[in-house]
Amino acid sequence: MSQDELTPEGARLWEPSEEVVANAKVTHYLHWLWDRGILADTYDELWRWSVTEVDAFWDSIWDYFKVVGHRGDGPVRSEGRMPVDGLRWFDGATVNYAANALRRADETPDETAVVFRSEAGGHRLLSYRELALHVAEVRAGLAELGVGKGDRVAAYLPNIPEALVCFLATASLGAIWSSCSPDFGSSSVIDRFAQIEPKVFIAVDGYAYNGQHFNRMDVVREIEDALPTLSATVLVPYLDPASSAADLRVGVPYSDLPRDGHPLAFEDVPFDHPLWVVYSSGTTGLPKPIVHGHGGVVLEHLKALSFHQDLGHGDVFFWYTTTGWMMWNYLIGGLLVGSTVVMYDGAPVDLWKLAADTNVTYFGVGAPYIMASLKAGEQPGKTFDLSALRGIGSTGSPLPPEGFSWVYEAIGKDLLLGSFSGGTDICTGFVGPSVLLPLRAGVIQCRGLGAKVEAYTGDGTPVIDEVGELVLTEPMPSMPVFFWNDPDMARYRESYFDTFPGIWRHGDWIKILDDGGCVIYGRSDSTLNRGGIRMGTADFYRVVEAFDEIADSLVIDTGHLGREGRLILYIQPAENAALTDDLIARLKRSLRSALSPRHVPDEIHEVPGIPRTLSGKKLEIPVRKILLGTPVDQAANPDSMANPEVLKHYTKTD
Repeated sequence: MSQDELTPEGARLWEPSEEVVANAKVTHYLHWLWDRGILADTYDELWRWSVTEVDAFWDSIWDYFKVVGHRGDGPVRSEGRMPVDGLRWFDGATVNYAANALRRADETPDETAVVFRSEAGGHRLLSYRELALHVAEVRAGLAELGVGKGDRVAAYLPNIPEALVCFLATASLGAIWSSCSPDFGSSSVIDRFAQIEPKVFIAVDGYAYNGQHFNRMDVVREIEDALPTLSATVLVPYLDPASSAADLRVGVPYSDLPRDGHPLAFEDVPFDHPLWVVYSSGTTGLPKPIVHGHGGVVLEHLKALSFHQDLGHGDVFFWYTTTGWMMWNYLIGGLLVGSTVVMYDGAPVDLWKLAADTNVTYFGVGAPYIMASLKAGEQPGKTFDLSALRGIGSTGSPLPPEGFSWVYEAIGKDLLLGSFSGGTDICTGFVGPSVLLPLRAGVIQCRGLGAKVEAYTGDGTPVIDEVGELVLTEPMPSMPVFFWNDPDMARYRESYFDTFPGIWRHGDWIKILDDGGCVIYGRSDSTLNRGGIRMGTADFYRVVEAFDEIADSLVIDTGHLGREGRLILYIQPAENAALTDDLIARLKRSLRSALSPRHVPDEIHEVPGIPRTLSGKKLEIPVRKILLGTPVDQAANPDSMANPEVLKHYTKTD
């Protein structure tokens, strides 16, 4: 692909029809607000009301969705302005995530709650009634093991129904959930779970991926031995039915966990009671143990899934994820809005076929999967029956305009591509889609309701139509309640509030357009600063990875402390391609033309792979540390990587 073939940023690709707007969940919400005297007519008016009348907005979310719980008569916000200042949401209210996720067991018990598929051929369906029954049984089993309010349950499980059942059972007790995918190595898991001192550990014996079986019993034993607080290790025989819990120090077979005949019950907990602990990527140092509360997650996921993804009863919701990425937590939130959740365990192969086979209405993947489909020349709209599909989600990294246009060319139907950007930190998106707005290539449609996102210059000045730091100037209820083992909130404050006091700095570059559209340019701490021109890496990758001969790339600027460094580009060639002199010359010409002469790399190297985290993010910052002299074993934790073997190809620069 030449530079001339790149899709122009801002090219209009989709317009909502009158029917789409009329049937949208957010339109129904607008009408509901009108009946209460709040006269917002457009998305922009609704967003502005949601971030200026913060208390009224979040109170309306509780009322509109009829949240299961006790609202009480306390204020929406009290005490501090941000969580680090002591902010409390809905003080006096009680709620339980599991009660809200399983409310359909009473309302529509025979509706399908879960569709499960695995690459090994596994296939299961669970109705809401069946899901609730399993949760009740496992809840009783966990209680028998001594799990109660505030205790931690750690899970080493793939994206299988048992993971969902055990999570909901844990939440129903008021206990605290934390999970890692079984492709994590032992040290990476221990770094996470040892911080929270779990009472019960639930693990599989192994998993399948890309046609191979991986036995993890030795890893499970290592993890168990490193967690002295455990009263039980519950073994799920996923890979081999003959796997025995007797091989573990405090092993209990999963089949012994369910207790028949116990009614489903839910512990009422305060609004901000810990629901789960999720972790930063952990490529260096101990991962941040981020705690979210029951109420904040319930309100945020109800809002985001209903008003931004336009999901509800009758939808079939899929996102390709593992239990070690926050998108798993977001996926299972589909139960909150009454959707069917598709859980898939395996390699990302034939996902478009999976969508067709399971009648998916909303299909979510990381941006790299869309770009890989583009590069492979796939035409899923012609190959598979995707007639049920009405929405596609993309996240994990910025999706270039070519990815946007490919969706409409290759799927070939009237659907909304919902690119959105957020993070594990708030377990949702800051910016994302809306069915009320047109879609333009490379542009995320809007800032999320209740998310007062702004772009700040280095001195804290908000700007429009300029690239700046993504900040939140008002709080959201799904901000972390706290970090585990951070009693004085020092680590929390350092992570988000050190740059702009009282303002959440997320660490992304963003440009907010004058009509509210947004463009994400990558992490602000991996900026390319060449001759005073600062640029996010997303723009660079867009040019480089447009070449058919290039499968993947990584760019690093080694400049620091006011000294300009070298710009180093690593190229992973596509299959049957190589980094030739001709390709290098064409690549430099394209970068010079599309970006600037300053952004022509000083060095270009061929490598067999680009280092990525298990959730697919490029490891720009750890590689930069390596190039500046940090030993490889200190720059990145191999257990948190999808391909640690490639790091040896990245060495210190002069």
